[in-house]
Amino acid sequence: MTTLQGKIAIVTGASRGLGAGMALELASQGASVMLTYTSDSSAKLVDDLISQINQLPANPKARGCKVDLSKVRGPGLVIAELDAWLGPEGRIDILVNNAGVEVAKTLEEIDVADYDKVYNLNARGTILLTQALLPRFSAANNRIINIGSVGGRSGFAGLSLYCSSKAALEGLTRCWAAELGGNGTTVNQVNPGPVQTAMLDNIPKDIVDMQKKQTPVQNRVGTVPEIAKVVAWLASPASSWISGQVLSASGGWAMY
Repeated sequence: MTTLQGKIAIVTGASRGLGAGMALELASQGASVMLTYTSDSSAKLVDDLISQINQLPANPKARGCKVDLSKVRGPGLVIAELDAWLGPEGRIDILVNNAGVEVAKTLEEIDVADYDKVYNLNARGTILLTQALLPRFSAANNRIINIGSVGGRSGFAGLSLYCSSKAALEGLTRCWAAELGGNGTTVNQVNPGPVQTAMLDNIPKDIVDMQKKQTPVQNRVGTVPEIAKVVAWLASPASSWISGQVLSASGGWAMY
């Protein structure tokens, strides 16, 4: 399938886990992809992913971008890297706002530093990057896909900062869909249930076990490819009449 041939995508938090899987799936369908990552320790993972993308039959291109999107200056660094890659006139078609962080603490334990850590990336970072990239989108039919969590509509003890930040993304998704649809641009959100990635290890085990038991599809957690294929469909022309929606990709654990 090369339904995204010739498209340019940016996937944030793309060094591992869901971000890497989504970038690889978009590239396998023909899109060239910029992969953002934060830490020096992730550089080799991104280089390896770029090498993998460069070998795909659809002949996509890939570019890494080291940036901390929790910082106000982060989006400017993405724009500069985009200019270096595509030139000042280069345009993008797809933005996947995936970068995020979680803090597992109770209300009694959380402090301002914890709030800043979660909200400066999960919410503010998404706002500022999307805003900065608006002038760089193609003239029509763009795709913005925010990655949330089933936690955005569920109450999990000890995860109030993370869950509330993902709920904030739902509000942003609906408002941006209302604002940006005039030229065929769609804005949607994918809310995964628990997925087998390294990040899952940070979620309290009792929460994960509870979700597995209550998941209608095979009483298991999801896989990276399962989520990536949902994102790739939302990025494709086939999803042109879907906007302002939040899709639960959770094996039926959360039914919206």
